Amino acid sequence: MTARQSLFVGGSWVEPDGGHHEVIDPAAEQTVGWAPEASRDQVLAASAAAREAFGPWSRTAPEERAAVLGRAAGIIAGRLTEYAELARAETGATLGTARGMQVGVAAARFRRYARVEPAEWAIPPQINEAGPMGKAGVMGALAVRQPVGVVTCITSYNNPWANPAGKIAPALAMGNTVVVKPAPQDPLSVYRMAEALEAAGVPPGVVNVVGGSRTEVGEAAVAAPDVDMVSFTGSTAVGQRIAEVCGRGMKRQLMELGGKGAAVVFDDADLRSAVAGIGTTFSFYSGQICTAPTRVLAQRGVYGRLVEQLAGYAARLKVGDPGEPDTVVGPVISAAHRDRVESYVELGRKEGAVVMAGGERPDLPSGFYVAPTLLADCTNDMRVVREEIFGPVVAVVPFDDEEEGIALANDTDYGLIDYVWSGDVARAFRVARRLRAGGVGVNTVGRNMEAPFGGFKRSGVGRDVGSYALHAYSEVQAIVWPG
Repeated sequence: MTARQSLFVGGSWVEPDGGHHEVIDPAAEQTVGWAPEASRDQVLAASAAAREAFGPWSRTAPEERAAVLGRAAGIIAGRLTEYAELARAETGATLGTARGMQVGVAAARFRRYARVEPAEWAIPPQINEAGPMGKAGVMGALAVRQPVGVVTCITSYNNPWANPAGKIAPALAMGNTVVVKPAPQDPLSVYRMAEALEAAGVPPGVVNVVGGSRTEVGEAAVAAPDVDMVSFTGSTAVGQRIAEVCGRGMKRQLMELGGKGAAVVFDDADLRSAVAGIGTTFSFYSGQICTAPTRVLAQRGVYGRLVEQLAGYAARLKVGDPGEPDTVVGPVISAAHRDRVESYVELGRKEGAVVMAGGERPDLPSGFYVAPTLLADCTNDMRVVREEIFGPVVAVVPFDDEEEGIALANDTDYGLIDYVWSGDVARAFRVARRLRAGGVGVNTVGRNMEAPFGGFKRSGVGRDVGSYALHAYSEVQAIVWPG
């Protein structure tokens, strides 16, 4: 589908010092293309190019930066079919998901940040009894959002379009420059995004892409002295290591890490809605999504019916070739990850969970497939309930009353997004406010794309999406003067 890819450094496409590695189609188990392996020196060169470009780009009028982002959105939307086919091939996502939730969302995010927003706010004047010079007076003030500088964006494998776009677009809109380090499993889409940005008129050095499967590439991208901020999406364990390096350099961080979302389902819930929402864990990216409601807490009055309906829902989903229009569940990203997910299902059995659906590898000629799996009769101390599996596996735990449901939901290391299903809207909002999570869906798994996104506890640091992303990629400066 694509030939050997080059790195994008300082506005030029350059050959990688470390050669190339294969990118494998998770469904066909065939080569999609060859991704470049940057050296440490090339990563440092990319961050140096971003540093050189930062001054001119940060001084560019916001309207000019917005125009570039708008053109990029148009280019991506215009190449939707081509880009979606690449995304399907290297991620294993269904074609509908690749078109709508990957490439389509990426175009929408660039379009969103092509809107110019105020970066200055007047602060009410303050009357000082006595200032530093010993004189009383009125002091005016202005709060100004300034770009952070050079931002390293380390992106996740589950969505190589929407995730990088959600970092690059607001960072550029605020006047930052970026060094993007894509996930090694599916980096080819990110290089296509760089081509679109180049065609849109991004000046040399403003966007750089340096990928690789070696640990030293990511380490250099974080530790480079020219880097002021790291925006990372990935596992909590890797995020913790990045945070340690950032701490030594006092670098700003934005971390979207792991999740183990609780779906608290009360006796009076609309089960049809709850099952459809929870069922997205089986289908959406084959469960490879940190926001998935993978940990279901069901009140005992509805527990049996919910388990029965979820099991039936899982069994009806077509698993197979993501290029087929009726496929709902595609493969996971790699053979290693399939083995990891399957090991958790086996662990659940050993811990005493009952497999109500799935649990066996689908009988397909090729591909890294995992059947949608439902584990019932779980307890909150089981590893399958406490640890992020990142696959199409849902574990169900019963509870008695509201207080116990809240306590079980909060008894976790994670806190990204939780969900509440109840016919009593007042109770649903009461419970939502007591959940220790960065977001809560009430009778829905839908998202408002202007609402802040981020996690509590080990699910991350900071908030982005909408205007909150502009805040994340900026520093606040105070300018004060005598009135």
